[in-house]
Amino acid sequence: MRKIIWMMSASLDGFMEGPDHEIDWHLVDEELHRHFNDKVRAMGGILHGRVTWELMAEFWPTADQDPACSDFEAEFAPIWRDTPKYVFSHTLREAQWNTTIMREVVPEEIRALKESAAGDLCVGGADLAASFLRLGLIDEIHTYVHPVVLGRGKSMFQARDVRADLRLAGTHTFGNGVVQLRHELTN
Repeated sequence: MRKIIWMMSASLDGFMEGPDHEIDWHLVDEELHRHFNDKVRAMGGILHGRVTWELMAEFWPTADQDPACSDFEAEFAPIWRDTPKYVFSHTLREAQWNTTIMREVVPEEIRALKESAAGDLCVGGADLAASFLRLGLIDEIHTYVHPVVLGRGKSMFQARDVRADLRLAGTHTFGNGVVQLRHELTN
């Protein structure tokens, strides 16, 4: 059975972005980027909110054409372009690069998408993940904890009204100090 995996980078104190939406504290070096390349390459689809999709669409469609781009960044560009993407938005009118616009998170539609996907589905973004979490649609959470304390910003967990019981399924420490925590939802 395919899984829906929420993948998110977070500070040690649980923020996915700083108070001014900054993510300059993310320590994405070659090792971590290649890890992300491998994870996303194996996915059957990526589920984005509009803001995340627009950020990705600003850079990745042509990143491999930029001579200043590293080889591991250039490797990700076609992975992102070719992987089926689903963007959840009420305002977006069109989307390119193998992207389908979805207006609402409808559990039956998500379950059908999960069954028909060529691999696991990856959900990104705190707000979209909160909707999925509330509806019981997330199977695993992969948190990439960066060795920084921000003190404030946007919390990774926006579904404060939801309790999710988890089981630690694995950890991995990267050379730059980022620690991946893989949790399975048990309820």
